[in-house]
Amino acid sequence: MASMGQPPPPLPLKRREAPAASREDDKMIITPLGAGNEVGRSCVHMTFKGKTVMFDCGIHPAYSGMAALPYFDEIDPSTIDVLLVTHFHLDHAASLPYFLEKTTFKGRVFMTYATKAIYKLLLTDYIKVSKVSVEDMLFDEQDINSSMDKIEVIDFHQTVEVEGIRFWCYTAGHVLGAAMFMVDIAGVRVLYTGDYSREEDRHLRAAETPEFSPDVCIIESTYGVQHHQPRHIREKRFTDVIHTTVAQGGRVLIPVFALGRAQELLLILDEYWSNHPELHNIPIYYASPLAKRCLSVYETYTLSMNDRIRNAKSNPFIFKHISPLKSIENLKDVGPSVVMASPGGLQSGLSRQLFDKWCTDKKNSCVIPGYVVEGTLAKTIINEPKEVTSMTGLSVPLNMQVHYISFSAHADSVQTSAFLEELRPPNIILVHGEANEMGRLKQKLVTQFADRNTKILTPKNCQSVEMYFNSQKMAKAIGRLAEKTPEVGESVSGLLVKKGFSYQIMASDDLHVFSQLSTANVTQRITIPYASGFTVIKHRLKQIYESVESSVDEESGVPTLQVHDRVTLKQDTDKHISLHWASDPISDMVSDSVVALILNINREVPKVVIESEDIKTEEENVKKAEKVIHALLVSLFGDVKPGENGKLVISVDGNVAQLDKQSGDVESENEGLKERVKTAFRRIQSAVKPIPLRAT
Repeated sequence: MASMGQPPPPLPLKRREAPAASREDDKMIITPLGAGNEVGRSCVHMTFKGKTVMFDCGIHPAYSGMAALPYFDEIDPSTIDVLLVTHFHLDHAASLPYFLEKTTFKGRVFMTYATKAIYKLLLTDYIKVSKVSVEDMLFDEQDINSSMDKIEVIDFHQTVEVEGIRFWCYTAGHVLGAAMFMVDIAGVRVLYTGDYSREEDRHLRAAETPEFSPDVCIIESTYGVQHHQPRHIREKRFTDVIHTTVAQGGRVLIPVFALGRAQELLLILDEYWSNHPELHNIPIYYASPLAKRCLSVYETYTLSMNDRIRNAKSNPFIFKHISPLKSIENLKDVGPSVVMASPGGLQSGLSRQLFDKWCTDKKNSCVIPGYVVEGTLAKTIINEPKEVTSMTGLSVPLNMQVHYISFSAHADSVQTSAFLEELRPPNIILVHGEANEMGRLKQKLVTQFADRNTKILTPKNCQSVEMYFNSQKMAKAIGRLAEKTPEVGESVSGLLVKKGFSYQIMASDDLHVFSQLSTANVTQRITIPYASGFTVIKHRLKQIYESVESSVDEESGVPTLQVHDRVTLKQDTDKHISLHWASDPISDMVSDSVVALILNINREVPKVVIESEDIKTEEENVKKAEKVIHALLVSLFGDVKPGENGKLVISVDGNVAQLDKQSGDVESENEGLKERVKTAFRRIQSAVKPIPLRAT
């Protein structure tokens, strides 16, 4: 794939609020991987708050093979969370099959319904007409089909959230299904226009104005400071050239992309032919392998078009005077005709075949109806050279008339200035424009926004733009916690729930109402061997805790102790005490200390007996401790039996562990049980050691 070597240094961008200290998590980085100071291979990479978004994934129509790709080797595709494709044109979507099928990308891909429908048709046609070797092909039809399964669709104004990244899209004009994407990460909004047009034409609505002003606007600059002629003047020039050419017996070639402006021009020609009966015997062909299928897609999505199309009494895309043409072999090239053929740059395919056939005859005309990319034959012939090189490699004279009448649905200087005036973004990044045109537009915008301190940048490919946005973490109280406004200085206690980059505080009982989470209470119970008086425990506990209350259990009638309303002790029998508590970090800590206290009392009692009776031995003390350990293990695991070599065999739910009481080593095929036994034994050993108790 394309490589840049050492990337250019990053460009600083205006900070919404300059941070006191630059923090990495407040830094946004935007890097064009294509369309930086060029038109072609649109692809913009953006990272912020640990999230990564990529806009568009096109190819450069003037190059082939790996050289046509964006600079993918400058990024790690596996880190991209979301890829947003604005429309189906090759320079915005044609490297998508390669990127989805042949890189480490594993994020999610979104485009509009119409874009997805046309994407497959256009890419399938692209690989058929591309004049490159099998080795240089970026992808095949199987890759296109596989990529379709990974593409998700989004409707205009629908909000989608992926891993904390919120985004939605607006109508962009330009072509059917084209969208401008607004992305919101942690409250910072970025608008990526893709290609857009603010002028309504015969079938498309004009681009919308977003209701939110973005913090950053990444906008096309294709036409720089150029102004489009009024639409009616361009249409008259277009039809006049065609009428004049066919009237003198000539042929008219109109190179177009298979979808987009082609449908607009077909509407103009069909209407013009209907109004001029003298032209009815002169054929108009739409020469594209996709012609019929393309028109069927447009017929399907008429409701996405403007009122002129939606209110039409009949289907405007069923043309009366235009016929599809699959190949040059099907063309009866006798007498005058009009042929609209793809591709638009005259690089290959039907349009190039017809150009080579007709370019030497001065009666013929070639009308270039849209923007032409540097490096293509269409760009070359606009300057009317005397000779051109045919597909056979021979130089041939260029005698046919060449007319450049732009119907390109890109915003011109007036539209761009007005659009940005409405949005008023503090930061503007220009992409998708030749360096000279982009530079002129930048100077115009600098003057236009001089009094607002707006930052305007034109990064080259692989040149990063860096900016900082301070973000304060704020939590919104909801549910029961929001019913009463707290007094100044009053603390609010609840559960802090984070979703994406938003925080909410709520009562635990409200968790299932305001989130997909649920709560549960875990009640713990442990039984400990104990043969001394219950009052001894109460006395010791009062030395440690301020709140120790005595009572009698109403159901069983046994004496109980309540420690800080968290842990309840019950004297179940003359030889056992049980502890009961609702599990939480504080109650767990209290219960641990109570268990340690009881075990310590158990150790102290036999020591007194030894001193008074003087008949116990150290060996018996060890046996006593072992009995305590054994009893605690039984209370925790249930089935504990002696095994070989003095080991204890512990069985839980069919899993077996062997514990060496001397070393504490545990053997088990079940790793979970092994760790549980090892941890429990270590804690019990620690607990049975004498510990000093102090009143607090």
